[in-house]
Order: sequence, then structure tokens, then C-alpha cells
Amino acid sequence: MAPGLKIFADIAGDGAPRLDDASGEELVCVERAASLALGRRAPEPPGTLFVTTRRVIWLSEAEKGKGYAVEFLDVTLHAVSRDPETYPSPCLYTQIEAEAGSDEEAGDLDTEPLSELQLGKISEMRIILSDAAQLDSLFDAFCHCAELNPDPTAEQNEEDGWFHGEDMTDSGWIHGDEIMVDGIDPEFFTPNPIGENDGSDLSRSVLELQINDQRFEDADEDEEVRENGH
Repeated sequence: MAPGLKIFADIAGDGAPRLDDASGEELVCVERAASLALGRRAPEPPGTLFVTTRRVIWLSEAEKGKGYAVEFLDVTLHAVSRDPETYPSPCLYTQIEAEAGSDEEAGDLDTEPLSELQLGKISEMRIILSDAAQLDSLFDAFCHCAELNPDPTAEQNEEDGWFHGEDMTDSGWIHGDEIMVDGIDPEFFTPNPIGENDGSDLSRSVLELQINDQRFEDADEDEEVRENGH
């Protein structure tokens, strides 16, 4: 399934969204009189926001049957914004994983009803509450649900032995107990079987690097001895 925002129309008779009980999806919080600003579009008329353990769902009050949803796995960033220079209204700002290689077509999005294809191009969503004091609580709910939906790619990197952040040294990225050579971004690095590097002997190359490093160290020591003796 493609990432990003989706049209949502699975609405029960009472006006609430139907949740995926089979996967254990549960309602976390509800915010009424909440507006959405998708991309560069003006905010939608107020509707109801449903935050579940899996998704963010917004249903319009003005247009019955109209709604949008996004999986928490596709929400890559969320933060409370109160700077009027950044956006006129206090809001919860979110970044959404959009379709690969697509950019938001602002002109079309501002004038046309949103189709499923256009929604997939939107990479930003702002949630504006009638009571801005509730933004912190909404932020906490997003944090909680983000923890319930960890990035599977990050987990895979962990299983493969990649470490980031505090585990990055001056000489490169740490992969298990090995230090990777500078200039190789692990995000784009395709590992080869141990001992092979596109047909060459990787273990021999590493050994030669170690020998050369030792030669440089010995040469430096000899130079220091000559200088001190002089």
C-alpha cells in the first residue's frame, strides 16, 4: 500500500470511524471542532479528530461522509507550533511520508477537491484545535501512538548491527564492532558477504590498510626520534 494520506469513508451510523478490531486498533482520544490544513491549502471547516493506536482520522462536520486518515507509520514528525510567523494559528504540525519522487502541486491542490492521488503527494498536515490549550495533550497522544508503531526500517537496521547517534565516531559509522570507512553513508550502503567486495577480497584490503597504517605510524616515530636526537 502506498504511504501517506488516504480518503476515509468507513464511517459507522453514529458518525464515528469503524476501527480495525481484528488488528487490535483502539481509540486513544477524540478532539471535536478540529480543523485540518493539508499542505498549502486553507484549513478545512471544523470536523472531529480521532486518534487511534494505529491512525489519525479526521471526519468533516460540514460534509458528511468526508474524511481523511493517515497511518502513524507514515507520520515522520510531529511538533506543537505556536509561532505566528510560521503559521497564523497554533497547531500540531506533522510531516507525512509522501509518494516517492513526488512534490506537492500547490496550484492544483488549492483549487480542486482532493483525490486519492493528490493526497499521496501531501507531505505536511496541520491540526488546528478550537482550544489551543489542548495541543500539548494531543502532542502527548501522538507520542504515545508513535511508540506503539515503531519504524520497521529502524528495527531492521538495529538487527543488522547499525548504530547511529552517540555510536558514531570520528572515523566513521560503527557496524557492530567494526568501524566503517568515511564517505560511505550506511543509509545507502549495500552490504556484501564477509570477505567479498564486488569481486575483490575485502579481508585482504582491510589487512593492507592496517599494514599501511602501521608503516605510517613507524615512520612518524622514526621522524620524532631524529628530531629529538638532533
